[in-house]
Amino acid sequence: MLDSPFSKTDQRRQLLLKALSERGAMTIPEMMELAGCSKATIVRDLDLLAGRGLIIRTINGAQPQPSPGPSGQELSFQEKKHLQSAEKMAIARRAVSLVEEGDVVGLTGGTTTFLIAWLLRSRVNITVVTNAVNIAASLAESEGVQVVVTGGVMRGKSYELCGPLALKTLEELHIGKMFLGVDGVSLENGLTTHSEFEAQTNRLFIAHAQQTYAVFDHTKWERTSLFPIAPLSSANALITDKPPSAAMLDRLRAENIPVYVAKP
Repeated sequence: MLDSPFSKTDQRRQLLLKALSERGAMTIPEMMELAGCSKATIVRDLDLLAGRGLIIRTINGAQPQPSPGPSGQELSFQEKKHLQSAEKMAIARRAVSLVEEGDVVGLTGGTTTFLIAWLLRSRVNITVVTNAVNIAASLAESEGVQVVVTGGVMRGKSYELCGPLALKTLEELHIGKMFLGVDGVSLENGLTTHSEFEAQTNRLFIAHAQQTYAVFDHTKWERTSLFPIAPLSSANALITDKPPSAAMLDRLRAENIPVYVAKP
């Protein structure tokens, strides 16, 4: 199997974003040396990433875009797939390690849950229930995975099906292990997301699951998005790539909510 579900172009852009995040700013020659490609290729990458609001172009290079605050603009799947890619893959591998033959697995939309689905392709005797059409498509050729897709109206940013049809489908299903993508995790507001419709669907996913695991990278810690999904206590465990603050970790331990930290 391939090491990544993303193209070489996607992986190069992920490399540039990671380097900019670590260094703060880079010149075009530095990026050419890092990625081993031409100036024209780097310029095209930077123009695309800047157009998506992921970086800030400078005279001879780029610098990272500051992280959005609690009311920050929602990024699309295509934009988010370039961010924290190594961390998300580590989280996905940890999540998949919890899946056993015969499991019914629930997956909401999101870049981390997409990677979970990609890693599940080689499994056998697994059923995946999802409301994300890109996740369903990624499993289409997997002979060992049965895919159940909810109905609903698709949100373009996340490829998730939402609304009354999605809710009606989920009301009839029983899910074993639910992997929930979120946009914010905080003590005060619990698990949150940018979309009211996704929040409604996610709540029903949780209600019909025996176990719920929130999967998210460290940038979601102590952030609150607009719409609440559920309190932290609704999750059986949290899977991420870095632990939260000491205060939050103490609170999670007091509520008996494990935090699984997956190192990239």
